[in-house]
Amino acid sequence: MDNTSSASAWITDDVAVFGLLMVILAVVFYTSNSKHPGLRKFYAILPPLLLCYFVPGLFNSFGVISGSDSQLYSMSSNYLLPACLVLFTLNINFREVWRLRKKAGLLFFTGMIGIVLGGPFAVWLFSLIAPAAVSGEVWRGLATLAGSWIGGGANQAALFRIFEPSPEIFAATVAVDVFVAYGWMAVLLYGAGKRQQLDRYFKASANEVEELTARMEEYSRQRTEAASTKDYMVMLGVAFGVTGIAHLLSGVIADYISVHAPQLDKFSLTSSFFWLIILATLMGVGLSFTKARRLETMGASRLATVFLYILVATIGMQMDIFKVMDNPALFLVGLTWLLFHASLLFVVAKLIKAPFFFLAIGSMGNIGGVASASVTAGAFHPSLVPVGVFIAVFSYAIGTYAGYLCGILMQWVAP
Repeated sequence: MDNTSSASAWITDDVAVFGLLMVILAVVFYTSNSKHPGLRKFYAILPPLLLCYFVPGLFNSFGVISGSDSQLYSMSSNYLLPACLVLFTLNINFREVWRLRKKAGLLFFTGMIGIVLGGPFAVWLFSLIAPAAVSGEVWRGLATLAGSWIGGGANQAALFRIFEPSPEIFAATVAVDVFVAYGWMAVLLYGAGKRQQLDRYFKASANEVEELTARMEEYSRQRTEAASTKDYMVMLGVAFGVTGIAHLLSGVIADYISVHAPQLDKFSLTSSFFWLIILATLMGVGLSFTKARRLETMGASRLATVFLYILVATIGMQMDIFKVMDNPALFLVGLTWLLFHASLLFVVAKLIKAPFFFLAIGSMGNIGGVASASVTAGAFHPSLVPVGVFIAVFSYAIGTYAGYLCGILMQWVAP
């Protein structure tokens, strides 16, 4: 039986499907923030993000809904994705990022390079020893993983739309993403408890982190304003106004390239969606230099997160969960990729004598996104959480571009 066909789906009305997805998200968020010991243990094993992908996937796999016949993914990727990228990137504090350039910044870019090069390295290596694991269109799914590991869910969603992996490949990639990335996060959190020993190994001074902690304590005293109806309307106006402009310009650019340089189609440069994401991100970054960045104090990133998780649910409903384990070797590909990233970070941290905190935040600022980078920074000191946010939000701005480059490189080396 084709579980994703409209004939077999129990619920075919998109309004009803959307209502179901919102109930799923509400239940996941409500229970994941519960103080109940059983639920806390459950979410320590299965992170909320995984459920937001896989629960809609289960409904699709069992024929309750049909992801292939729904228009919800098209709606969310065209409207909500660029809007959430605008809201995420308008809060980038380039002045603070620049102050972290010497060690934290260097390790962040080292981590990014480790992802961009590690993906093609892993694909090339497995093309020699286990070509079936990376053959065919597997690279398309791994390209979306590159977006997740340099930025987060919004960048992954953008690359999902650009490279269009099959639902089966993407489902397997999401499993690799969550389990490998969260496993690495657990290693870094363990390292936070051993940071003095690790700092001695790197021959690093603790003074740098202590000074940064003091500076962040001062920064964290800034007051967050309560958003009014007017503020939400302004946030929505900025987000969707930029999205509208990006839609208008992206079609013009894509059509021009299609006519005058059709050979660039293999790089997705004739895709209007590719240019939509590029333009929305650039305009969001541009707004970070204006008074629009004050919208973050009223909850711009929280509103963006709502958009993002709706998008995550609509992506999840494209999956056939039963095919996740069709390619178990893909987990080894992901592990090899992450080990390349980690090894490069350790070498550079040793050379520049950087504290372990900078290595951890440089890594999770790429791989973990805002949430995981914040948790990792907080494991060192609560006042350092904004550092994780700064670096992770910056990675949102470049994640789509770097992930796209990584995807093209994997396409070149794939068997």
